[in-house]
Parts: sequence; structure tokens; C-alpha cells
Amino acid sequence: MTAKINSLPVVNNDVPEIPVRRMDFVFDDSIPTLWFDGDVFRTMLLTALSCTFPEGERMFMRSVRHFQGGIKKPVLLKQVRAFIGQEANHGHEHEAFNAFMARKGLPTNKIEKFVTAAISREESWLSPERMLAKTCALEHFTAMFAEAILSRPELLSGVDERLVPLWLWHAVEESEHKAVAFDVYQDQVGSYWVRVSEMALTTVLFGFFTTLHTRQLLRAQPEPVTWAQVASGLRSLWGKKGFLKGMLPRYLDYYRPGFHPDQHDAKHLREQGLARLAQYRNLMGKAA
Repeated sequence: MTAKINSLPVVNNDVPEIPVRRMDFVFDDSIPTLWFDGDVFRTMLLTALSCTFPEGERMFMRSVRHFQGGIKKPVLLKQVRAFIGQEANHGHEHEAFNAFMARKGLPTNKIEKFVTAAISREESWLSPERMLAKTCALEHFTAMFAEAILSRPELLSGVDERLVPLWLWHAVEESEHKAVAFDVYQDQVGSYWVRVSEMALTTVLFGFFTTLHTRQLLRAQPEPVTWAQVASGLRSLWGKKGFLKGMLPRYLDYYRPGFHPDQHDAKHLREQGLARLAQYRNLMGKAA
């Protein structure tokens, strides 16, 4: 067996809608470097995002934990603990994935170190309120991306089946906890201006650094990447059936004064995603 899901236990069930699952993925070196249908652009784009996750998730946890002591609502406190548990597991699993890609000769360690240093600088420059607003903004992006994956299973078509569970599990949990940081922000900060201005800034930075890190990984390929390959990859994002198709209204919705993440109900999508995840687990269990 080359990759496995050891189990799908829930290790924290205090908040039924935000269960903390320990996955313990194993990424075998027999998985090809270009694991997304042999497409160098899509593979490196997702790898670039993965490189930001370990320290990014820790930043999310720190930003929420900073305000934890002021929260008086028992339900929200339980949700915060579950949020921290899920994000800790995301960081752990993506560290393992990034190490797997590093064994393929890619500079994932270099990108991870850059991300850690960049976030440290942001935390030294920005107030805790701004860092929490940044977390809310990035959680909006991850929720949009996650629910696109859950609603359009074809978006993962071509991903090596041994890696589909990683992205599927992460998508489900991002959708499950999408409102927690936002609820902490509204409870402890509440400034509309800080929330939306930080989203505008984060949008620019997120796009810039995702492009930068993807370029780093593309330049590290043993064979030069052609403009045709890049153009094909961009079409997979922005084309008629691209990943980002239809996301603009959802993105802009964040700027409404009355916005709340749960206004986009995705419970049925999460249920479908968990059913697919269980099918992969059973399949891989039989292959072990």
C-alpha cells in the first residue's frame, strides 16, 4: 500500500458540527510528482497552497486564542476549542504532505520558512484585532474553495486517488468551522471597517504570494515549464468550467455589513464529502 488513512475517528465530539478527526495520512514516494493528472501547473499550485498551511493554520489558532479569555458564550468557547483542534490537524497533515513533495526535489521547506517569517513580521506589525480580521478573511477564501470542491467533485478529477482524501477531508473541515473565527471577531471586535479593509488587503497579498510560490515550484521543475502549460493551468482556474468560475459574488458577499458565513448553508455538501471520504477509506483499507 502506498498511501493510507489509518482511521477516521472523532477524537473530540463536544461540538458535533465541528468534530476533530485524526487522520494520520501516509504519503508514499511511489505517488508521482505531478499527481494532478500529470499537470504541472495545477499540481504546483496546490502544493504552493499546502506550503502555506502549516504556519498559516498556527497563525489562525493564535489569532483566535488571543481573544479566547474574553469569550463568555459557552457554545462559542467549545467551537473555538474544536476549531483549534481541526486546524492543528490540518497543519500536521500538510507538513507530512510538504515533506513528501520535498523528497521529490521541490523547495517546499524553503517556502514554509518564508511563510513562517512573513507571518511573524505581520504579527509584529499588526494588532491582534487585525490578525483576527485577517484570519476571518482567509477563512472566507478557504470556505469558498472547500465548498467548490465539495459541490463539484469533478474539480478533483485526475488527482491521484491516494491524495484525494487529503484534499477532501481538508475541504469538509474548512466548511465545518468556517464561522468560528468570524463569530469570535464579531463577539470581541465587531468593527466593520477593520473586517472589510483587512479582506481587501489580504486579497492582494494572498494572490501575490500564491503566484510567487507557485512560480518558485514551477521553476524548480527538471524540465522547463512552457507558456502553453501555464496557459492551460490558468484556463483551469479562470476558464468556462474553471475552479474560480462563479466565485466572485460569493467573495463580494463578505463586504456586506450583515454578512455571516453560515448564510451559505453547506451541510448537505459536507455530508456528501464525508460519504466520499468513507468510500476512499474503505477502498484503501482493502488495498492495504
